[in-house]
Amino acid sequence: MTELQQSLHTLGRLVGCTPLLALDVRFRGEARRIYAKAENFNFTGSIKDRMALHILRKAHDTGLLKPGAPIAEATSGNTGISFAALGRALGHPVTIFMPDWMSQERKDLIRSFGARIRLVSAAEGGFLGSIRLSEAWARETPGAFLPCQFANEANVEAHATTTGPEILAQLASVGLKPGAFVAGVGTGGTVMGVGSFLKGVDPGIRVHPVEPSNSPTLHTGHKVGKHRIQGISDEFIPAIVKLDQLDDILSVDDGDAILMAQKLADRGLGVGISSGANFLAALQAQDRLGSDAVVVTVFSDSNKKYLSTDLMREEPAKAGFLSPEVELVGIGQAIRVCGICIQAGGKVRDCGC
Repeated sequence: MTELQQSLHTLGRLVGCTPLLALDVRFRGEARRIYAKAENFNFTGSIKDRMALHILRKAHDTGLLKPGAPIAEATSGNTGISFAALGRALGHPVTIFMPDWMSQERKDLIRSFGARIRLVSAAEGGFLGSIRLSEAWARETPGAFLPCQFANEANVEAHATTTGPEILAQLASVGLKPGAFVAGVGTGGTVMGVGSFLKGVDPGIRVHPVEPSNSPTLHTGHKVGKHRIQGISDEFIPAIVKLDQLDDILSVDDGDAILMAQKLADRGLGVGISSGANFLAALQAQDRLGSDAVVVTVFSDSNKKYLSTDLMREEPAKAGFLSPEVELVGIGQAIRVCGICIQAGGKVRDCGC
């Protein structure tokens, strides 16, 4: 095994196989349970490690990424952190192009891993400008590798081969099957990958993409309004998102998402704003199927990247918000099945873990 292969193998042991939390709540006075993957347990603390590692491994295997070659990516934050850490661990210089209004914690973390960051203003095109600038940089940089997360099918594949099978296996280990899966759409890799896997097992499983009601990009096809849920609804519908393969789009107000994330943190679950949105969308999906339906979502990251944002400020509740009607009772279970236990097709075998 080469040094690079050993590094990839080691990093692979630090990504994925995250716990599935069973969260008991009272919603509008009724007992409910929602399942959520705790993705803060990944290497850099977010679900994006899955995609970044899979893309880097595949690029090395196919020769698209040469040892020591420079990597650049346009990102709203978590992906940049993942590529910065994983890329540097594998010996690559990394440059991240990112809108300048993302949280300070995101910027500082990317720099802390030794990556270069190029902040892009709204006048320079914001997120779409970040993509254009990264592509221009790659054309001028010999041997450069662009992961192209919004168009790279390996992004979808990462979740179809890890996140989806883990969810199925973890639920199976306690005698359950999923009725629905919901996830916010940034690149769309999570909802498309998990969705394709779960629907391949049972076409009746509902898979709902989630977006901010303040900026309904999926509904309109282009940027409308603005929102505060960093990491989702990045001004356009990514190429890997196929809405005709998914079920209804669910919408959550960014203020409602902030209040829900604050409520989760108040019970010890420090999660990001998108996780608050995912949780409320999961309750919406459960309303459609019945209060005892098994609905799964993801807590994409922790609250640590949002300490300088509105997550840490008082947020007014508005008419129609769901979060004031949610009472978090506690964590009923934390289901953790190891990678050795999970086989192809999401089946589980007991390895003694």
